[in-house]
Amino acid sequence: MINLPAPAAPGAFGHPALFYQGQEEYLAGVGGFVRAALAADEPVLVAVPGPQLDALRESLDAGAAEVTWTDMTQLGRNPGRILAALQDFADRHAGRPARIVGEPIWPGRSEAEMLEATRHEALINTAFAGRQATILCPYDVMGLSASVVSDARRTHPTLIEKGEYLLSPEYADALSVCADCDHPLPEPNGGAPWLEYAHGELGTVRDHTEAWARRTALSAARRGDLILAISEAAANSLSHGGGRGSLRLWSTGAAVVADIRDSGHLADPLAGRRRPSLSSVNGGRGLWMIHQLCDLVEIRASDGGLTLRLHMATP
Repeated sequence: MINLPAPAAPGAFGHPALFYQGQEEYLAGVGGFVRAALAADEPVLVAVPGPQLDALRESLDAGAAEVTWTDMTQLGRNPGRILAALQDFADRHAGRPARIVGEPIWPGRSEAEMLEATRHEALINTAFAGRQATILCPYDVMGLSASVVSDARRTHPTLIEKGEYLLSPEYADALSVCADCDHPLPEPNGGAPWLEYAHGELGTVRDHTEAWARRTALSAARRGDLILAISEAAANSLSHGGGRGSLRLWSTGAAVVADIRDSGHLADPLAGRRRPSLSSVNGGRGLWMIHQLCDLVEIRASDGGLTLRLHMATP
Protein backbone atom coordinates (compact mmCIF):
# COMPACT_ATOMS: atom_id res chain seq x y z
CA MET A 1 0.00 0.00 0.00
CA ILE A 2 1.41 3.40 -1.00
CA ASN A 3 0.75 6.36 1.26
CA LEU A 4 -0.24 9.14 -1.11
CA PRO A 5 0.73 12.77 -0.51
CA ALA A 6 -1.83 14.87 1.27
CA PRO A 7 -3.19 17.82 -0.71
CA ALA A 8 -1.06 20.95 -0.40
CA ALA A 9 -2.18 23.33 2.31
CA PRO A 10 -3.69 26.66 1.23
CA GLY A 11 -0.97 28.70 -0.43
CA ALA A 12 1.42 25.74 -0.40
CA PHE A 13 3.02 23.74 -3.18
CA GLY A 14 3.71 20.00 -3.08
CA HIS A 15 6.23 18.31 -5.38
CA PRO A 16 6.74 14.65 -4.43
CA ALA A 17 8.71 12.10 -6.45
CA LEU A 18 7.13 8.65 -6.64
CA PHE A 19 9.85 5.99 -6.85
CA TYR A 20 8.08 2.95 -8.28
CA GLN A 21 9.14 -0.57 -9.17
CA GLY A 22 6.94 -2.21 -11.76
CA GLN A 23 3.58 -1.46 -13.28
CA GLU A 24 1.55 -2.48 -10.25
CA GLU A 25 3.23 0.14 -8.07
CA TYR A 26 2.92 2.70 -10.85
CA LEU A 27 -0.82 2.25 -11.27
CA ALA A 28 -1.38 2.15 -7.51
CA GLY A 29 0.60 5.31 -6.83
CA VAL A 30 -0.34 7.46 -9.82
CA GLY A 31 -3.86 6.06 -10.10
CA GLY A 32 -4.49 6.62 -6.40
CA PHE A 33 -3.30 10.23 -6.67
CA VAL A 34 -5.65 10.88 -9.59
CA ARG A 35 -8.63 9.18 -7.93
CA ALA A 36 -8.14 11.23 -4.76
CA ALA A 37 -8.12 14.45 -6.79
CA LEU A 38 -11.25 13.44 -8.71
CA ALA A 39 -13.03 12.54 -5.47
CA ALA A 40 -12.24 16.04 -4.18
CA ASP A 41 -13.52 17.56 -7.46
CA GLU A 42 -10.10 19.01 -8.24
CA PRO A 43 -8.74 19.58 -11.77
CA VAL A 44 -6.25 16.93 -12.85
CA LEU A 45 -3.62 16.93 -15.59
CA VAL A 46 -1.75 13.70 -16.35
CA ALA A 47 1.35 14.18 -18.53
CA VAL A 48 3.18 10.85 -18.82
CA PRO A 49 4.70 8.80 -21.69
CA GLY A 50 2.15 7.32 -24.11
CA PRO A 51 2.15 3.65 -22.99
CA GLN A 52 1.65 4.68 -19.36
CA LEU A 53 -1.06 7.10 -20.45
CA ASP A 54 -3.03 4.21 -21.96
CA ALA A 55 -2.58 2.01 -18.89
CA LEU A 56 -3.76 4.75 -16.53
CA ARG A 57 -6.81 5.52 -18.65
CA GLU A 58 -7.81 1.88 -18.59
CA SER A 59 -7.31 1.57 -14.82
CA LEU A 60 -9.42 4.65 -14.09
CA ASP A 61 -12.40 3.52 -16.20
CA ALA A 62 -15.19 6.11 -16.07
CA GLY A 63 -13.11 8.64 -14.14
CA ALA A 64 -10.72 8.98 -17.07
CA ALA A 65 -13.13 11.34 -18.83
CA GLU A 66 -12.62 13.97 -16.12
CA VAL A 67 -8.83 14.04 -16.56
CA THR A 68 -6.78 16.16 -18.98
CA TRP A 69 -4.40 13.72 -20.69
CA THR A 70 -1.11 14.65 -22.38
CA ASP A 71 1.54 12.42 -23.92
CA MET A 72 4.80 13.56 -22.33
CA THR A 73 6.87 12.13 -25.18
CA GLN A 74 5.34 14.88 -27.34
CA LEU A 75 4.88 17.71 -24.82
CA GLY A 76 8.23 17.08 -23.17
CA ARG A 77 10.37 16.11 -26.13
CA ASN A 78 12.13 19.37 -25.34
CA PRO A 79 12.02 19.53 -21.52
CA GLY A 80 12.15 23.32 -21.72
CA ARG A 81 8.52 23.34 -22.94
CA ILE A 82 7.01 21.41 -20.02
CA LEU A 83 6.90 24.04 -17.31
CA ALA A 84 4.80 26.50 -19.28
CA ALA A 85 2.23 23.78 -20.05
CA LEU A 86 1.91 22.93 -16.34
CA GLN A 87 1.53 26.59 -15.43
CA ASP A 88 -1.05 27.09 -18.19
CA PHE A 89 -3.12 24.25 -16.73
CA ALA A 90 -2.92 25.72 -13.22
CA ASP A 91 -3.81 29.18 -14.54
CA ARG A 92 -6.90 27.83 -16.28
CA HIS A 93 -8.12 26.65 -12.88
CA ALA A 94 -7.07 29.68 -10.83
CA GLY A 95 -8.50 29.63 -7.32
CA ARG A 96 -8.60 25.83 -7.22
CA PRO A 97 -5.81 23.45 -6.16
CA ALA A 98 -4.34 21.96 -9.34
CA ARG A 99 -3.30 18.30 -9.28
CA ILE A 100 -0.71 17.33 -11.87
CA VAL A 101 1.16 14.15 -12.70
CA GLY A 102 4.33 14.94 -14.65
CA GLU A 103 6.80 12.26 -15.78
CA PRO A 104 9.55 14.12 -17.68
CA ILE A 105 12.21 11.41 -17.25
CA TRP A 106 11.81 7.83 -18.44
CA PRO A 107 14.07 4.99 -19.62
CA GLY A 108 15.30 5.57 -23.15
CA ARG A 109 15.75 9.32 -22.82
CA SER A 110 19.16 10.57 -23.97
CA GLU A 111 21.61 11.79 -21.35
CA ALA A 112 21.26 15.35 -22.67
CA GLU A 113 17.46 15.20 -22.44
CA MET A 114 17.58 13.81 -18.91
CA LEU A 115 19.93 16.57 -17.80
CA GLU A 116 17.61 19.29 -19.12
CA ALA A 117 14.63 17.47 -17.59
CA THR A 118 16.47 17.49 -14.24
CA ARG A 119 16.92 21.24 -14.62
CA HIS A 120 13.17 21.48 -15.31
CA GLU A 121 12.36 19.48 -12.17
CA ALA A 122 14.44 21.86 -10.05
CA LEU A 123 12.86 24.96 -11.58
CA ILE A 124 9.33 23.68 -10.90
CA ASN A 125 9.93 24.46 -7.23
CA THR A 126 10.74 28.09 -8.05
CA ALA A 127 7.96 28.57 -10.61
CA PHE A 128 5.20 27.14 -8.40
CA ALA A 129 6.34 28.53 -5.04
CA GLY A 130 3.33 29.86 -3.14
CA ARG A 131 0.76 28.24 -5.45
CA GLN A 132 -1.77 25.75 -4.14
CA ALA A 133 -0.87 22.81 -6.33
CA THR A 134 0.65 19.34 -6.17
CA ILE A 135 2.83 17.88 -8.92
CA LEU A 136 3.54 14.17 -8.56
CA CYS A 137 6.57 12.94 -10.56
CA PRO A 138 6.93 9.17 -11.11
CA TYR A 139 10.44 7.67 -11.44
CA ASP A 140 11.06 4.13 -12.68
CA VAL A 141 13.86 3.16 -10.29
CA MET A 142 14.38 -0.18 -12.05
CA GLY A 143 14.79 1.35 -15.49
CA LEU A 144 16.68 4.56 -14.64
CA SER A 145 20.30 4.91 -13.59
CA ALA A 146 21.24 5.46 -9.96
CA SER A 147 22.53 8.96 -10.81
CA VAL A 148 19.15 9.98 -12.26
CA VAL A 149 17.33 8.73 -9.16
CA SER A 150 19.88 10.56 -7.00
CA ASP A 151 19.15 13.78 -8.88
CA ALA A 152 15.43 13.25 -8.26
CA ARG A 153 16.13 13.26 -4.52
CA ARG A 154 17.71 16.70 -4.97
CA THR A 155 14.88 18.19 -7.05
CA HIS A 156 11.94 16.95 -4.96
CA PRO A 157 11.41 18.10 -1.36
CA THR A 158 9.35 14.98 -0.63
CA LEU A 159 9.55 11.36 -1.75
CA ILE A 160 7.27 8.34 -1.91
CA GLU A 161 9.59 5.37 -1.57
CA LYS A 162 8.79 1.76 -0.67
CA GLY A 163 5.30 2.80 0.34
CA GLU A 164 6.45 5.60 2.66
CA TYR A 165 5.99 9.35 2.27
CA LEU A 166 9.22 11.05 3.40
CA LEU A 167 11.08 14.34 3.40
CA SER A 168 14.13 14.22 1.13
CA PRO A 169 17.34 14.94 3.07
CA GLU A 170 19.16 15.55 -0.24
CA TYR A 171 16.74 18.26 -1.46
CA ALA A 172 18.67 21.28 -2.82
CA ASP A 173 17.68 24.73 -4.02
CA ALA A 174 17.03 25.19 -7.73
CA LEU A 175 20.04 27.39 -8.45
CA SER A 176 22.44 24.81 -7.00
CA VAL A 177 20.91 22.02 -9.08
CA CYS A 178 20.95 24.14 -12.25
CA ALA A 179 24.61 25.01 -11.68
CA ASP A 180 25.39 21.31 -11.34
CA CYS A 181 23.60 20.69 -14.66
CA ASP A 182 26.05 22.95 -16.46
CA HIS A 183 28.29 20.08 -17.58
CA PRO A 184 30.64 21.02 -20.44
CA LEU A 185 28.97 20.33 -23.77
CA PRO A 186 30.73 17.69 -25.89
CA GLU A 187 32.53 18.93 -28.99
CA PRO A 188 31.08 17.91 -32.36
CA ASN A 189 32.83 15.04 -34.12
CA GLY A 190 35.24 16.44 -36.67
CA GLY A 191 34.74 19.96 -35.36
CA ALA A 192 32.69 22.73 -36.96
CA PRO A 193 33.71 26.25 -38.01
CA TRP A 194 32.48 29.27 -36.09
CA LEU A 195 30.76 32.23 -37.73
CA GLU A 196 31.36 35.46 -35.81
CA TYR A 197 28.63 38.12 -35.96
CA ALA A 198 27.99 41.58 -34.55
CA HIS A 199 25.45 44.40 -34.84
CA GLY A 200 24.07 44.78 -38.35
CA GLU A 201 24.89 41.17 -39.30
CA LEU A 202 21.70 39.30 -38.45
CA GLY A 203 21.03 38.98 -42.17
CA THR A 204 24.40 37.27 -42.58
CA VAL A 205 23.49 34.82 -39.80
CA ARG A 206 20.17 33.97 -41.48
CA ASP A 207 21.73 33.59 -44.94
CA HIS A 208 24.50 31.39 -43.59
CA THR A 209 22.01 29.19 -41.73
CA GLU A 210 19.68 28.87 -44.71
CA ALA A 211 22.50 27.92 -47.09
CA TRP A 212 23.80 25.31 -44.66
CA ALA A 213 20.34 23.91 -43.82
CA ARG A 214 19.54 23.31 -47.50
CA ARG A 215 22.22 20.60 -47.48
CA THR A 216 20.52 18.72 -44.61
CA ALA A 217 17.53 16.35 -44.51
CA LEU A 218 15.31 18.96 -42.82
CA SER A 219 12.01 19.71 -44.55
CA ALA A 220 11.43 23.22 -45.86
CA ALA A 221 9.19 23.97 -42.86
CA ARG A 222 11.77 22.77 -40.35
CA ARG A 223 14.50 24.71 -42.14
CA GLY A 224 12.37 27.78 -41.58
CA ASP A 225 12.02 26.89 -37.89
CA LEU A 226 15.79 26.48 -37.58
CA ILE A 227 16.48 29.85 -39.20
CA LEU A 228 13.95 31.54 -36.92
CA ALA A 229 15.34 29.89 -33.75
CA ILE A 230 18.92 30.82 -34.60
CA SER A 231 17.88 34.37 -35.54
CA GLU A 232 16.21 34.77 -32.13
CA ALA A 233 19.29 33.44 -30.35
CA ALA A 234 21.60 35.71 -32.34
CA ALA A 235 19.34 38.72 -31.68
CA ASN A 236 19.59 37.94 -27.95
CA SER A 237 23.39 37.94 -28.29
CA LEU A 238 23.30 41.41 -29.79
CA SER A 239 20.81 42.78 -27.23
CA HIS A 240 21.92 41.00 -24.05
CA GLY A 241 25.14 39.13 -24.82
CA GLY A 242 27.69 41.87 -25.29
CA GLY A 243 26.69 42.93 -28.80
CA ARG A 244 28.35 40.06 -30.63
CA GLY A 245 28.30 36.28 -30.77
CA SER A 246 29.41 33.11 -32.51
CA LEU A 247 27.48 30.42 -34.39
CA ARG A 248 28.43 26.95 -35.54
CA LEU A 249 26.32 24.29 -37.24
CA TRP A 250 26.74 20.56 -37.74
CA SER A 251 24.77 17.37 -38.29
CA THR A 252 24.84 14.18 -36.23
CA GLY A 253 22.86 12.09 -38.70
CA ALA A 254 19.84 12.02 -36.38
CA ALA A 255 19.64 15.77 -35.90
CA VAL A 256 21.03 19.12 -36.93
CA VAL A 257 22.68 21.06 -34.13
CA ALA A 258 23.52 24.73 -33.64
CA ASP A 259 25.68 26.36 -30.99
CA ILE A 260 25.17 30.05 -30.26
CA ARG A 261 27.77 31.49 -27.90
CA ASP A 262 28.13 35.00 -26.44
CA SER A 263 29.33 36.80 -23.32
CA GLY A 264 25.87 37.20 -21.81
CA HIS A 265 24.43 35.76 -18.62
CA LEU A 266 21.02 34.28 -17.86
CA ALA A 267 19.75 36.50 -15.07
CA ASP A 268 16.44 34.61 -14.80
CA PRO A 269 16.74 30.80 -14.95
CA LEU A 270 13.02 30.64 -15.78
CA ALA A 271 13.42 32.81 -18.90
CA GLY A 272 11.94 31.03 -21.90
CA ARG A 273 10.24 28.41 -19.75
CA ARG A 274 7.32 30.64 -18.79
CA ARG A 275 4.89 31.94 -21.39
CA PRO A 276 5.79 35.65 -21.78
CA SER A 277 2.96 38.10 -21.21
CA LEU A 278 1.89 40.46 -23.96
CA SER A 279 2.86 43.42 -21.78
CA SER A 280 6.34 42.20 -20.83
CA VAL A 281 9.16 44.31 -22.25
CA ASN A 282 11.94 41.81 -21.60
CA GLY A 283 10.19 38.59 -20.71
CA GLY A 284 12.26 35.98 -22.50
CA ARG A 285 10.21 36.02 -25.70
CA GLY A 286 13.18 34.95 -27.82
CA LEU A 287 14.07 32.03 -25.57
CA TRP A 288 10.39 31.09 -25.36
CA MET A 289 10.19 30.88 -29.14
CA ILE A 290 13.41 28.87 -29.31
CA HIS A 291 12.05 26.32 -26.84
CA GLN A 292 8.85 25.98 -28.86
CA LEU A 293 10.68 25.48 -32.16
CA CYS A 294 13.44 23.06 -31.16
CA ASP A 295 13.38 19.38 -30.18
CA LEU A 296 15.98 19.99 -27.47
CA VAL A 297 17.58 23.12 -26.05
CA GLU A 298 20.69 22.82 -23.91
CA ILE A 299 21.75 25.88 -21.94
CA ARG A 300 25.19 26.30 -20.42
CA ALA A 301 26.16 29.25 -18.26
CA SER A 302 29.74 29.96 -17.23
CA ASP A 303 31.87 32.87 -16.07
CA GLY A 304 32.81 33.42 -19.72
CA GLY A 305 29.25 33.69 -21.00
CA LEU A 306 26.28 31.72 -22.27
CA THR A 307 25.96 28.89 -24.81
CA LEU A 308 22.72 27.64 -26.34
CA ARG A 309 22.81 24.30 -28.14
CA LEU A 310 19.73 23.79 -30.33
CA HIS A 311 18.73 20.40 -31.73
CA MET A 312 16.26 19.60 -34.51
CA ALA A 313 15.64 15.97 -35.43
CA THR A 314 15.98 14.98 -39.06
CA PRO A 315 13.71 12.43 -40.76
